[in-house]
Amino acid sequence: DAFNIPIVVFVDVPGFLPGTDQEWRGIIANGAKLLYAFCEATVPKVTVITRKAYGGAYDVMNSKHIRGDMNFAWPSAEIAVMGPKGAAEIIFKKEIEKSADKEQALAEKEREYREKFANPYLAASRGYIDEVIEPGETRPRLISALRILESKVDTNPRKKHGNIPL
Repeated sequence: DAFNIPIVVFVDVPGFLPGTDQEWRGIIANGAKLLYAFCEATVPKVTVITRKAYGGAYDVMNSKHIRGDMNFAWPSAEIAVMGPKGAAEIIFKKEIEKSADKEQALAEKEREYREKFANPYLAASRGYIDEVIEPGETRPRLISALRILESKVDTNPRKKHGNIPL
């Protein structure tokens, strides 16, 4: 942003790793700094989700929720609160425990979750991404997006100074 260079982000993020070890290493503070930088940037910001985009880590990586200008996803993208396996283990815990074949039941519920919630078409219908594109279309779509955003004028609210999370 300081040099007026557009930001292009390719996303494949399984989420922030949980645990005290990550917390002690500063995952929350570092994630907050990245989030702040994306929110404050006024240059064109374009995102391509290639595979996984889960939870808070997805939001931090220039999502529409933090003013990303144009967001695309490949058909292979999975956009959700959490990964299908973890979500299935939590949401369908009782059903899986009652099942005779727990591994098969988990695999079925994981597939069901992936189809129902973790696909780019659902995200597109909700406005989280602008378009699902084939991988081979990525370069021309990025060029087109950057041309559209070439004359972008974006200003942040008038304020004395920002409140960067240190």
